[in-house]
Amino acid sequence: MKYLKLLLILALIYTNRDCLSQSISVHDPVMIRHENKFYLFCTGFGITCWSSSDMVNWKKEKSVFQSAPAWAVEAIPDFKGHIWAPDISFHNNRYYLYYSVSSFGKNTSCIGLATNPTLDPSAPEFKWTDHGKVIQSVPNRDFWNAIDPNLIVDDKNTGWLNFGSFWGGIKMVKLNPDFTEIDSSQEWYTISKRPREYALDDNDAGDGAIEAPFIWKKDNFFYLFVSFDFCCRGINSNYKIMVGRSVLVTGPYLDRNGTKLTAGGGTLLLGGNNDWPGVGHNGVFTFEGKDYMVFHGYDAADNGKSKLLIREIKWNADGWPEISF
Repeated sequence: MKYLKLLLILALIYTNRDCLSQSISVHDPVMIRHENKFYLFCTGFGITCWSSSDMVNWKKEKSVFQSAPAWAVEAIPDFKGHIWAPDISFHNNRYYLYYSVSSFGKNTSCIGLATNPTLDPSAPEFKWTDHGKVIQSVPNRDFWNAIDPNLIVDDKNTGWLNFGSFWGGIKMVKLNPDFTEIDSSQEWYTISKRPREYALDDNDAGDGAIEAPFIWKKDNFFYLFVSFDFCCRGINSNYKIMVGRSVLVTGPYLDRNGTKLTAGGGTLLLGGNNDWPGVGHNGVFTFEGKDYMVFHGYDAADNGKSKLLIREIKWNADGWPEISF
């Protein structure tokens, strides 16, 4: 009888994955499947890693870095090993993990890259190789912030790194063929931004609250997800997820009203409610033929603690994503 109850519980989990409840505390989660396990990476000392067989019950794994990368300590004076907003994907027979090192509220920032042939810690070939700095932003030199990376590979197998937070918005740059550094062509784009008071100094983050880009290809469109407004304020967070789309990876990205995201546009996909006042910094992934959004939300029932949220994405007749709590 106990075995039958267990089977019924597992069946409920797998048939209701459009609204998976979570208990682990995370910021800026991304997820990928390797063999029979899901691996989740998120902000934390050395990059926090979790594993799960069902996207519900999570086991904490060793951090990616056991000590702060020496190059990052040298590049960012305030950096103490707390690494932000990783991005995980699989290309060229290895896993690419981009990550951010920065000082909060400043664009003294870098994006680094580590790779691994496997995500299974028990595999003999398991080893993270750090490739160091991919891109760096410098105050008063750059009007953008080198954090929140996301790799999108287009139909020609060209890698594009999109990233950014506040300042001049979300940037995109072409990568070299093995995705380890900026391509020599220096092909750059601005793909989303919000209005900003330009009387502010260039070293001020400004009031154009946008960050956390994630691009996902679905049928004939590239979908750009970004987070508007403010994270990291517990129950006072008002983070929200916006979306636009384009037929070209480099844009222009338009919202449902036809407004360019570079003109402050963006269609609201998911905003906060009384239970989760702020939600954002999402990734999108496909498992077993279903598309899921992975993101964090601030739990009002737990003093605004940031929690993992996973929701199945539904696509309407016009090809726009829809999500609900």
